[in-house]
This record gives sequence, C-alpha cells and structure tokens, in this order.
Amino acid sequence: MNSGSNLTPSAAGERRQYADPIVAAESDVDLLAGLLADAGRIVSFTGAGISTESGIPDYRGPGGVWSTGKPPTLDDFLTNEAARLEYWERRRTGYRQMAAVEPNGGHRALVELERSGRLLGTITQNIDGLHQKAGADPDRVVELHGTAHAVRCLSCGTVWPASEIQEWLERTTGEPRCQVCGGILRSATVLFGEAMPVEPLRRAIAFAQEADLMLVIGSSLVVQPAARLPLIAVRAGARLAMINRESTPLDRLADLVVRGDAGRTLATATGLALAWEPFRSYATG
Repeated sequence: MNSGSNLTPSAAGERRQYADPIVAAESDVDLLAGLLADAGRIVSFTGAGISTESGIPDYRGPGGVWSTGKPPTLDDFLTNEAARLEYWERRRTGYRQMAAVEPNGGHRALVELERSGRLLGTITQNIDGLHQKAGADPDRVVELHGTAHAVRCLSCGTVWPASEIQEWLERTTGEPRCQVCGGILRSATVLFGEAMPVEPLRRAIAFAQEADLMLVIGSSLVVQPAARLPLIAVRAGARLAMINRESTPLDRLADLVVRGDAGRTLATATGLALAWEPFRSYATG
C-alpha cells in the first residue's frame, strides 16, 4: 500500500509499503491525526466508501447498480415508460430500506470535526443523506449528485420530500406524476450522462480553494468533474489526505494515503486529534 511517511507534497512519492488490510496501520492513523490537529480549514470529500460501512452498496461494487442492473439515464425517463415503471417499482420496495440506514463512525467523526470548528464543510458524491442524519449542518454539506430524499418534476421543477411520494407509491400502483403540471417525476439525483448542476459544483470549488486540508474518504476519484476537486485544493495550497481501500489516480499527490475502513480509521484519528488540542493549547499558551 502507499502511505506517506513525510507530510510534505514534495515528498509524496516516497511511500512505505504495507499489505492492504481492513484495519489501518496504527502509524498511519497517528499521522492522519496529526494532519487533522494541525488543520484549521478541513474540507472532506466523501464517496461511496464511507457509506458501505452503513450497509449501502458501492454502485461500482457487488450489489451496486453496475452489478445488479443497467444504470438509469435521463433518456430512460424521458422516452421509455417501461424504464420509469421499473424504476418506481424498485423504489416502491427499496426506498424505506435506504431511509432506515444509520450513519457510521466516519460520518459521526466528521460531525465532531465540524463542531470543533476545524471542518469547513463536506463535499459528497453520495445521495444517501447520511452526513445530515449524523448531525452535519445541512448548509455545510454539498451534495454533488443530488439526494435520494427528494423527488422533482422534470417539467416544472417542483420538488417534494421523498416520503410523500413514497406514501403514494405504497397506496397504489403505476407511475407517479407531478401534481402541479402532470410532468414526469424522478428522484432529485444526477443520472448517468447528465450534467452536474452548476451551483453545487460552484460551492464545492469554493470549499476546495479555501481548504488547508482536503480529506478524501472512500472515493475512487474517477467520476468527473468531481474528481478534480482534490487537485484544485492542492493547487490552492492545501494538504491532501486520503482514506481508501484501493488506490486512486491522485494518490501520488497526497501527503498521506491510509488504507483501511473509513469509519474506524477516521473515528480513531479524529479522537486522537481532538484529544491533543488541550495539550497543544497548554504548550503554546
């Protein structure tokens, strides 16, 4: 595994080699804790890997959409009634299961960092809402790919809480339609091949440019343009730390790469970083 023994970008290529365990190497967790303790403007960038520990499949992994069915596209919704009916049938049985999923230690650790004043915000590729459910300030969470907890009309843009549409789905059969204009409905998420909304991307870039530490958690960093955000942060002067099970195209730029489960690794490192603060304040006081 690749792990930074020096915490400067210029030495990011000099890595120690480890096996690829589920539990992160203790020395790497200590290094991560040091980066968290030194930072005052952390921005987290989260992908599917932080939510798999809560039981939500990675869409690229076993049980994800790539392995269980064809990823939905915008054209499917606009032109194919059968595809829409299939989608709503899956959602009729699956939404409440997803809504019942609970955040894990990784989500909760980010909330601790936010409440400590160190975390500016979270940029997420996930649509599950677990950051907010863990207690994150919704105004500090940028959902690049939208949210599964809202449904919007493709014609007039009216948005409903997903729970309201779910109640309709459980009372009847068929495809729900917009109660305002009769238009086609779908979840308020970015579908495959669809352009990312401008405003979330603008906010994410602003966060990245302000960060002094970009913390990537559970993202493969292959989906563009979101995958460019850590690079934007580095070019603006931020350090880059990653917690991932697998390598990414940006590992070579990172100050630290930790191989391990996101929840356990981040929770441990955050606990250490916050525990050091009273001693750091005393030493510098």
